[in-house]
Amino acid sequence: MGRWEPGARERLAEAALELFLERGYDATTVADIAARAGVTERTFFRQYSDKREVLFGDPAEYNAVFTDAVAGAPADASPLDAGAAALRAVGAWFAGRHPYARRRAAVVAANPALQEREQVKRLHLTEAIAAALLARGAAQPAAALTAELISVAFHQAFVRWVAADEESDLGDLAISVLGELRGLAR
Repeated sequence: MGRWEPGARERLAEAALELFLERGYDATTVADIAARAGVTERTFFRQYSDKREVLFGDPAEYNAVFTDAVAGAPADASPLDAGAAALRAVGAWFAGRHPYARRRAAVVAANPALQEREQVKRLHLTEAIAAALLARGAAQPAAALTAELISVAFHQAFVRWVAADEESDLGDLAISVLGELRGLAR
């Protein structure tokens, strides 16, 4: 192994995903992942706290895609319209990531510990969206409810998106799901 090569974090994530698909999550060790990525275990632990986290990226970066879009929505936008702006932004952020997301979703679906981590990630996202809406001046009940709706719309769209054979625009799909939710309220 070389002393240092750029892209260790990305190589570790790809190596982990490959190994989880080949061997299963439980049968894969941090040492296996590090070896596949061509780094040391120490490098692994500089990037991730444990092997579970390697599939979850940087939550601050991910949440910021949503919250920055909410903050950047026009001042007169309703909380739901600001949330829709977040769905469009996250769709752009996911562009080109469909093959990885499909494989990752298969690994998460096969492992209860990863499903639990995914739910925690979703809860933190919902809280972040609510906080961004509150910062825009939305009332607490509206911010909380809107954040839940945006989280549900995104989750349902993401499930459909990774199930599809071909990549589509996740943002458009999420806006469509949000429209379905609005239709249910009529």
